Amino acid sequence: MASPLVLPLRAASAPSVIAVLALNEGTETTDFLVPYAVLRQAQVGVVEAVAPQPGPVALMPALEVEGVRDFASFDSAYPAGADIVVVPAMHRDDDPSVRAWLQRQAAQGAVVVAVCSGALVVGQAGLLEGRRITGHWYDRSTLLRRHAGAMYVPGLRYLADGPVVTTTGVSASLPVSLALVEALGGTSQARAVADAWGLRSWPVAHRSDRFGLGLAQVWTLAANAALFWRHERIELPVADGADDVALAFAADAWSRSYRSQAVAVNPQAPGQPVRLRSGLTLRVVLPQDVAVPAAVPEGPPACALRASLGAIGRRYGDGTRQWVATQLEYDEAQDDCIVPAATP
Repeated sequence: MASPLVLPLRAASAPSVIAVLALNEGTETTDFLVPYAVLRQAQVGVVEAVAPQPGPVALMPALEVEGVRDFASFDSAYPAGADIVVVPAMHRDDDPSVRAWLQRQAAQGAVVVAVCSGALVVGQAGLLEGRRITGHWYDRSTLLRRHAGAMYVPGLRYLADGPVVTTTGVSASLPVSLALVEALGGTSQARAVADAWGLRSWPVAHRSDRFGLGLAQVWTLAANAALFWRHERIELPVADGADDVALAFAADAWSRSYRSQAVAVNPQAPGQPVRLRSGLTLRVVLPQDVAVPAAVPEGPPACALRASLGAIGRRYGDGTRQWVATQLEYDEAQDDCIVPAATP
C-alpha cells in the first residue's frame, strides 16, 4: 500500500465539509458520480454536490442527475467554506461562476482535488502555478503551457502538492476517492469502503508512459466516427438504489466507443426518475424498440469498468475496447478489483 495522501486540512471540531463540484451544462460522468458516492458512503464528513445553478446537471458523455445545491445555497449553509472541493472535468474549463467560486473556496483554505481534466478547471482558477502535477495524458502539454512553473510528475495516479491534488484520467476517480477517505478517516475506514465496492487496494503507482494517441487509436477513432449509420443506442436498465459507481463506469465506457451512446431507462416505471444509492436523482429516458439492451455489470461495482470494456470488445472489437481504455486512462494490469470466481 502506498503512503496515504497528506492534506493540509483546516483544524475544525465539526465534520469536514466536502463539496463535489459540477457545471450544470456538462460535467464528466465518472469524475462526478464516483467521488460523490464513495465519500457519501464513507461518512467521513458532510458531502454536498454543488453547481452554479439549481436544477439538473447534464453529465458527459452520458446521464443526467438532480439533487445538487447551487452556489448561493451552499455558501449560505457553509459560510466558512468547504474543507475539500472535488473538481471533475467540465464542458468548459473557464466558466466564470465556477472559477470565482473555486477561487473563494481556495482562499478560505479548502483543499482542491482535480480529477482528470478537472485540472484544466483548477488551472483556470490560478491554482496550478508552480506546482507538481499529474493529469490526463491528453491535457499535460496544455497544463504545462498554461501554468508557469508547473512540473509534470510521471508514474503517479494521484499527487498532492500542498492544498492541490491532481489525478490522471477518468479511471483514477475511484482510487483517489479512497485515498481521500483514508486521509480523512484512516486506513481502516478506507479499507472498509474499498471492500464494499470490491477493490483490494488503491495504489498511487501508474504506468503513465503507456497512454497517448498513437496510430492505432487514431485509426479506430476515425473508423468508428465514419460509421455513423451504425451507431447504436445502448439502454442501461436502472431502479431505485442503483449503484452510482457501476452505472458511471458502464455509461461512460459505452459512450466513448464512438459507436454507441448509453442512456438510462427505468423498466419498472418507464420515464420515471430513480434515486441512486448516493441519494442523487437520475433522470431516465423512455425505452426504444431499436435500442440495444445492456446491463450494468453485476458483482463488485469496482469491476464494472473491466466488465464493460469486455462487453465493448465483444461487440465492436478489441481496437475499440483499447481506444475506450485509453480515453479513460485505464490499465487493466493494474486494476485491483476483486473479480468474482467463475461459476462451474
